[in-house]
Amino acid sequence: MYNKLTKKIAVAAISTVALLAGAAQAVAGDWKPQKPVELVIMAGQGGGADRIARLFQSIIQKENLSNMPILPVNKGGGSGAEALRYLKDKEGDAHVIMATLNSYYTTPLRTDIGVDIEEFTPLARMAMDTFVLWVNADSDIQTLDDYVAAVKAAGGSWKMGGTGTGQEDSLVTAMLEKEFGIQHTYVPFKGGGTVAKNLVGNHINATVNNPAEQMGFWQAGKVRPIVAFTPERLAVFPDVPTARELGHDIVYWMQRSFVAPKDMPADAVAYYTEMLEQLGATPEWQEYASGKALVADMLTGDALQNYFLNERSKHAEILASIE
Repeated sequence: MYNKLTKKIAVAAISTVALLAGAAQAVAGDWKPQKPVELVIMAGQGGGADRIARLFQSIIQKENLSNMPILPVNKGGGSGAEALRYLKDKEGDAHVIMATLNSYYTTPLRTDIGVDIEEFTPLARMAMDTFVLWVNADSDIQTLDDYVAAVKAAGGSWKMGGTGTGQEDSLVTAMLEKEFGIQHTYVPFKGGGTVAKNLVGNHINATVNNPAEQMGFWQAGKVRPIVAFTPERLAVFPDVPTARELGHDIVYWMQRSFVAPKDMPADAVAYYTEMLEQLGATPEWQEYASGKALVADMLTGDALQNYFLNERSKHAEILASIE
């Protein structure tokens, strides 16, 4: 009798443990943020990275894609080094994500900041951004040949404005210099929005801003696009030739992605990945991307991590070739 009762109690105990374990797994699978989520931006306020990150935050809120607020935080110091170090120090944190651009690779390659991006957790690539050479609309420059001639005539004093040093704008500038044997005086700013304003104010002579950063000024007739650094002409600028069609193979993209700290819990990774996939499918984002010359191109998981590592290798080669 005693043995039978003991066996029944033991079986019941085992069943209870199994039931609780199953319930715990179910709860883990239904993970949601327990407090506001920090959205770290690897750039200053007003530029393309900042605008897009804040657009994402706005869409997430309007579409109720997160049960907790998403709070944008700019950490653009040191060409994104500030943001990278911050994310490294947040290992295992389920309430921090980061919006990236190409300084995600270039800054650790150029400066020893103790960061290996392979340790971070990939979430989603939302789009590939483009680059265009811009001049003030009052300039006499109409073509790429005009531009090269003007820079040569300036004898090294031609001011090219861009975001940071060793970042995307300076890389495209270096590609132009290498291709045409010209020299600029590169003027770094904290954000693309500031660059755009300085071009309109004639404080710099040119820039290779992303279209999103110059679009408003272009629509107002304040700036002129000269050439696009894309494989094909951009739909929003059908009359602007590509460098490639003019015989100069200069093509450069910037990824707009999200990553998370090392060792973010798997359920949190799944939550944010799904949130970003839903964001990418919204009409507002699709309309914004097409109107600002971004190529919406979702990539997640291992495929995104492989993309990051391949791009890091490519950028190491680019940096080596221009330094």
